[in-house]
Amino acid sequence: AERILFILLYCVLAVCANLIPMTKKTARGRHDTVMPQNLLDAIAEKRARIGIIGLGYVGLPLARAFCEAGFPVWGFDKDGHKIALLAKGKPYLRHLGEDSIRRLLAKGFTPSPDYGALAEMDVVILCVPTPLDKQRRPDLRAIIASGDALAARLQKGQLVVLESSTYPGTTREVLAPRLAQSGLAPDRDFYVAYAPEREDPGNKDFAARDIPKIVGADAPPARAAAEALYGQIVRDIVPVADTRTAEAVKLTENIFRAVNIAMVNELKMVFDKMGLDVWDVIAAAKTKPFGYMPFYPGPGLGGHCIPIDPFYLSYKAEQYGITSRFIALAGEINTTQPAYVRQRLTQALRARKTPLKGAQLLIVGLAYKPDIDDIRESPALALFAQLQARGAVVHYHDPYVRVIPKTRAYPRLHGVRSMPLSPERLRTYDALVICTAHTRLDYSLFAREARLIVDTRNAMAGHEGAAERVKA
Repeated sequence: AERILFILLYCVLAVCANLIPMTKKTARGRHDTVMPQNLLDAIAEKRARIGIIGLGYVGLPLARAFCEAGFPVWGFDKDGHKIALLAKGKPYLRHLGEDSIRRLLAKGFTPSPDYGALAEMDVVILCVPTPLDKQRRPDLRAIIASGDALAARLQKGQLVVLESSTYPGTTREVLAPRLAQSGLAPDRDFYVAYAPEREDPGNKDFAARDIPKIVGADAPPARAAAEALYGQIVRDIVPVADTRTAEAVKLTENIFRAVNIAMVNELKMVFDKMGLDVWDVIAAAKTKPFGYMPFYPGPGLGGHCIPIDPFYLSYKAEQYGITSRFIALAGEINTTQPAYVRQRLTQALRARKTPLKGAQLLIVGLAYKPDIDDIRESPALALFAQLQARGAVVHYHDPYVRVIPKTRAYPRLHGVRSMPLSPERLRTYDALVICTAHTRLDYSLFAREARLIVDTRNAMAGHEGAAERVKA
C-alpha cells in the first residue's frame, strides 16, 4: 500500500511539473521566467508587432529598419503635428530622404497618437529624449511619462526595450518600477532590456545593419528576446551582463569623444596664444600610424548625446560619493567654446575698429554637424544668443535649417529664418562666423565677398580670397 501511494504521489508531482512553468531563483532572490518561446517564435517569423515610442532621430530610422525587415511597425509620438506629417507621407528628417516616409507607409508603417494601441504590441521600444534640466541634471520626464503610459496598457509576455541614452541604473531603478505599477512583475510577467542607440545622422559610411548592437538585460529570458529582436536588423549583437552595463557602455562611448574634443579645444586656445595653428599640428600628428587618433576643435559640442552624457554620469557618480573631476572639466571646456568664439570675433572686429554692438553678423551653419538639419544642443545657437545679447545684429544661413524650431534653451530664436545669400548681401556683413562646414556651401564665394571670416571648422582651408580669416 505504501509503494502504491508513493507511485501515485510521484505521478502527481510529475504532472504538476509539466503544467506549472519552471522558474529559477536568482542571486537577488527574484524568480526568472522560462524562455519566452511564443515571443521568440513571433520574432523569428516576423509576426511580432513592434511599437516605437518617440519618432525622432532615433525612433524613425529604427522604425524604417524593422519595416524593411518585414515586421509590422507602429510609431507613437505625443507630437500630433509630427504624426500628421507622417500620416501624409511627408518627411521632417531630411537625411532620411524625400520619399522615405512614403516607402514606410507602403510597407505598413502606422504612425499613431493613440497610445492605447500599445496593448496590442508584442515589443515596445522607447526612443524618447533624455535632456538636461536648467541645473544640468538628468531630465527623465520623457522616460517616466512613457513608462506610465505603457504601464496602463502593459500585457503579459511583452518585451520592453529602452534605447535612450541615460545613466547606469535607469532601466532597473526608474523604468521597471513604473511598468510594475501595472500589477505585472518585470522578468516574470514581461521582459525588460536596454539596447542603446548608436544612430549617427547623416553618416553615409556606416549602414545601421553594420553597426554592432549592445544588448543588456537583468534576466536571461529578456536578454534572449532582445538579442533575437535586434538580430533581425543588425548583423552583430554584443550581449552584456545586465542593463546597467549596457547603459554604461553608451555613456563611455560618448564621454570618450567629449573628453578628447575638450582636449583639442583647449590645445586650440593654448596654441593660438603661442602663434601656432592647431589644425596644422593635428594634420601632422595624425600621420603617426599608431598611438594617436585625431579629434578636431570647434565652437562647442552639439547633438543629443555627446554634450549631455558626461553630465549624466557625473550625476550618478555623486550618488556614490565620487566627484568625476576629469569628466566635469571636459564638460566645462566644451561648454565655454561659444564664449571663446565670441571673444575671438570681438577682438577681430575691434582690430578693424568695429564694435560688437551694432555689428552686422552672419552665422554660417546652425546644425550641430555637417549636412543634416539637426540643431539639438548646437553651439551655434548659444553663440547666436550671446551675440544678440551684446547688441549685435545677427542673421544665419543654413541650407538644411530653413527656420529655427522651438527649443527649450533659446525660445527667442524660434521662427528666425535662414538668410538667402548673394554676393551683394555678403558684402553687407561686418563678419561671417562659420560654425558648421556643410559641403553644399560655396566657400569660394565667402572668400571673395566677405570682409572678415571667423572660421571655427577650418572650412576655408584651400579657399583664397580677399577676406580676412581668423581661426577660432
